[in-house]
Amino acid sequence: MQRRVPGCAAVLAVIVATAGCGSSDPGDGGSPPSGGDGTTRVKVGVIPIVDVAPLYLGQKKGFFGSRGIELETVSAQGGAAIIPGVVSGQFQFGFSNTTSLMIAQVKGVPVKSVVNGAASNGRVGGDVTGVGVRKDSPVKSAGDLAGRTVAVNALRNIGDTTVRESVRAAGGDPSEVEFVEIPFDRMPAALDDGRVDAAWMGEPSMTIAKARGARVVASPFAETDPELTVATYFTSTRLAEREPGLVEKFAEAMAESLRYASDHPDEARRTLATYTEISGDVLEELALPAWPAEVDRASLEKLASLGERDGLFGDGEPDLDALFP
Repeated sequence: MQRRVPGCAAVLAVIVATAGCGSSDPGDGGSPPSGGDGTTRVKVGVIPIVDVAPLYLGQKKGFFGSRGIELETVSAQGGAAIIPGVVSGQFQFGFSNTTSLMIAQVKGVPVKSVVNGAASNGRVGGDVTGVGVRKDSPVKSAGDLAGRTVAVNALRNIGDTTVRESVRAAGGDPSEVEFVEIPFDRMPAALDDGRVDAAWMGEPSMTIAKARGARVVASPFAETDPELTVATYFTSTRLAEREPGLVEKFAEAMAESLRYASDHPDEARRTLATYTEISGDVLEELALPAWPAEVDRASLEKLASLGERDGLFGDGEPDLDALFP
């Protein structure tokens, strides 16, 4: 099953408010209902992007059903809806980029990652995200982005943090980059219209922009760390404490799904057509992420360090041992 929920604005305000509401609930804290046939119905909050293909593929292959889990995916616009949804018990699990989870934890939101989600494929110039510029742009490398406007889908998050690292590595001054927030699907048009000098795009926006002549001048994920753990599936700390068996089964099924998708990329690619509107040449040409079953701890440490350098965590710092498996 698949449903859609609306997104939420004011990410941190909503997250913190929902975290407070979740802790006051005297009920089951989001424990899922069990079916009469012994299965457990589980809702997972996801973003309908390339990265979550293994979840849908694993559902189709029966990896969750064989462990007694009846999976329902609920599409949301982003972590602003998913993180508070998990904490409040609307979802038992959710998908989020790792920087968002670090920010949430530092803010006191009770979340815990349970299994890997997606990683950089390590290919500079062909990663699942990239910074694109118009064909006639004078920007030739990440270092040239200093003093220019760059679109990201969310400010003060994994996008601008890794773009700054690419600029820094290329000899530019990352403090001189001006970031503006634009949804991924609107970035190709914003680039064409000259509203921004460059855009950090995910798929399929990157492939669409390249078909219009855009050039990739940086691959921030791969350039930050070729094995960068980009996103994971997570739950609330409350559910992790109350339902450890369910969390273990979900993590096992998801890990099997990740391994299968890695071994069968063509099947994973075709799965995209079942939950997105991606089709045709774009479907065949877009870059896929890597789907390792385990998180890469060294890359998470680097991402946390960059987040601290950019002031994403305020006066705190994420506890990676508590947050990630």
